[in-house]
Amino acid sequence: MNEQERILVIDDDIELCELLTNYMQREEFAITTVHDSQQGLDMALSGEFTFVVLDVMLPGMNGFDVLRKIRSTSQVPILMLTARGDDVDRIVGLELGADDYMPKPFNPRELVARIRAIQRRNVGDRSGDTGGQKDPDTLTTVDVHIDLRTMTVEQNGVITALTGAEFLLLKELVLHAGEVVNRDDLAQRVLGRKLEMFDRSIDVHVSSLRKKLGHQVNGLERIKTVRGVGYLYAAI
Repeated sequence: MNEQERILVIDDDIELCELLTNYMQREEFAITTVHDSQQGLDMALSGEFTFVVLDVMLPGMNGFDVLRKIRSTSQVPILMLTARGDDVDRIVGLELGADDYMPKPFNPRELVARIRAIQRRNVGDRSGDTGGQKDPDTLTTVDVHIDLRTMTVEQNGVITALTGAEFLLLKELVLHAGEVVNRDDLAQRVLGRKLEMFDRSIDVHVSSLRKKLGHQVNGLERIKTVRGVGYLYAAI
């Protein structure tokens, strides 16, 4: 990993933090752990970290509150740690702007894989690296302008703040505007992983895009759901 990949872990489980520190340092991450939610929030907003791993179950200010406050001013990639089987926590976290989630308990190797997948997608998108395929520098639809170099989105001339996952999802949908894109393909391109059983990550990110950009434009449905298959960006 690049020496600039600085990971902040906010979790009050001291043993887990020690385990992650030992493992992730071997994987050449620069990792900092913090057990207090307010201190974690302050550090996440400091601009010193390129990625945040955030536990939902924190004492005092819970992980959702921390996530909400981070997202009010920062789009740093965030992966939430949730209780296994708690679908509500996962959905809420994604709705509040998390890029992805991991259920506890988990294998540190899987966490590293998730972090690398998210970072690889973000870095690859900024550099224009699309696996050998050349994309344009910008994409434009009826009311949305996407700058792939700076990862910014303007709607009718006004910048719309999107998370990294939301940006990549919008990019993929617009690149294939007028075509149905399979949910599993979107998961691979946006999250860098396969969808798990009953995994609604892509669906929640689509819902967030609809809320931020509007469900319709010029009387057209912006993002159509094709049941059992995927999504289609129709407002072209």
